[in-house]
Amino acid sequence: MKKIILFNILFFNLIIYSQQTPAPIQNKSVLIFGAVAHIGNGQTIENSVIGFDNGTIDLVAQSVGSILTDSNIKKYDTIIDATSSHVYPGIIALNTNLGLVEIDAVRASVDDDETGAYLPEIRSIIAYNAESKAVESMRPNGVLIAQIAPNGGIISGKSSVVQFDAWNWEDAVIEYDQGIHINWPSPYTYGRWWLGEDRGLKANNNYSKQVKELKDFFEISKANMFNENSMNLKSVAMKPVFEGQTTVYLYADDEKEIVDGITFLKGYGIDKIVIVGATESESQLNFIKENNIAVVVKQPYRFPQSTDSDPMETFEIAKKMLDQGILVSIDPTGTASARVSIRNLPFYAGSFSSYGIDKEIALSMITKNPSEILGIDENYGTLEVGKSATLFVSEGDALDIISNNIIHAFIDGRKISLETHQTRLWRRYSNKYSDSQ
Repeated sequence: MKKIILFNILFFNLIIYSQQTPAPIQNKSVLIFGAVAHIGNGQTIENSVIGFDNGTIDLVAQSVGSILTDSNIKKYDTIIDATSSHVYPGIIALNTNLGLVEIDAVRASVDDDETGAYLPEIRSIIAYNAESKAVESMRPNGVLIAQIAPNGGIISGKSSVVQFDAWNWEDAVIEYDQGIHINWPSPYTYGRWWLGEDRGLKANNNYSKQVKELKDFFEISKANMFNENSMNLKSVAMKPVFEGQTTVYLYADDEKEIVDGITFLKGYGIDKIVIVGATESESQLNFIKENNIAVVVKQPYRFPQSTDSDPMETFEIAKKMLDQGILVSIDPTGTASARVSIRNLPFYAGSFSSYGIDKEIALSMITKNPSEILGIDENYGTLEVGKSATLFVSEGDALDIISNNIIHAFIDGRKISLETHQTRLWRRYSNKYSDSQ
């Protein structure tokens, strides 16, 4: 019995230790002064003053005179001297499975994919774990908001938008079921070398069949969606898509996938479309712009799609899209360790800025632009009066992996902890080796 009690105590302590403790609702006003304010819309303010109360920004201006003696400034309860630092809007990550997967090798902790090909009724938000260690490790790099998206199948399900400081998914959610995710079939496939086939790329003989199956699903869903007594959950889930209430995230890389996918969706009167991937889209940028499609382009640290491609094309594609006037954000995934990559989102933007994009425009690709894509730009994405005080302060350039050092972060005005299991391990082993010297 004593062993059982001891085990329960240890297990309870482990659970408590691993949990994040969300910050309380903001009850004292805050003023940050002296920093370079990166608004998120391409503008900056030198020697800025930014104030917020009750979770909302109520002052964004340039400091004039001694702000500490100004009567308008003295109303703030907490004053933060951020001289020689930088303040940014919270970074927003798109297309993530954060909180849905903890450890890939532990099946019980993987909940981002369901069995089946057509799953529009699946809602990723109800599986979101707000206390995931992967989630808390995003915050020290300024990633404070994310779109939680399902994976797998042809129609993966619905994604929702969350903020990264919450007790549970109900507290975390910003926007429920904002988008539905469709993986467009590939018109190409690779040869099966184990059967003696050429390893190279070849036509997918099942492509027409796969597109027809998708079309049949759309036709059935559209026919049934107005039946109030319908028990077909899939058709009911597709109704907001046909009515233009839900954004369709179309996963398509090469030009044929992009053209066929957009043409297919437009044929059903669907206009709220966002392309995810677009790695081989350069020849179709005019087509994308003409159809008013936003793009979530893959992060630059990857191999070019084709063997004869320019080695730098992965870094240059975002600039070409922006030059066409396309609304562009960054997909931080696309690697085996997708969740690890998400914390590097600001550095991906910094890398794109090294290939012709102004640094402030690169910042907007992970702040303002994703907020517009997600439809949350009324409250998030930029540092403006009336918007949520979701922001952070860095001693260096937040888009530079060397100088980035976040010292304060706020979500809806609440000052959040930047402590993670990684920072605890860093201190533990730093002390170990400093003591041994």
